[in-house]
Amino acid sequence: LFREMADSRVERNTITYSVALSACVKAQQWGWALRLFREMSDRSVERNTITYSSAVSACEKGVQWVQALQLFRQMADSRVDRNTITCNA
Repeated sequence: LFREMADSRVERNTITYSVALSACVKAQQWGWALRLFREMSDRSVERNTITYSSAVSACEKGVQWVQALQLFRQMADSRVDRNTITCNA
């Protein structure tokens, strides 16, 4: 998907990453979700409540509780608001 976006000169941003993260959650691909989430930081793309929640949810579906808790802590450190969705993931 991102390769096609680059070919079409579509910018990767918080919204496009959110969509990709949601797809990873639905496909139960927690490893890909974390890679994309880390890539956001590498590319200086803002991570928000939605992207954090998706990453936490992907970890939950993959039974990766340590990773999920690390992300939850990282949200607080980054001053990103947690919401009901994040807390229920």
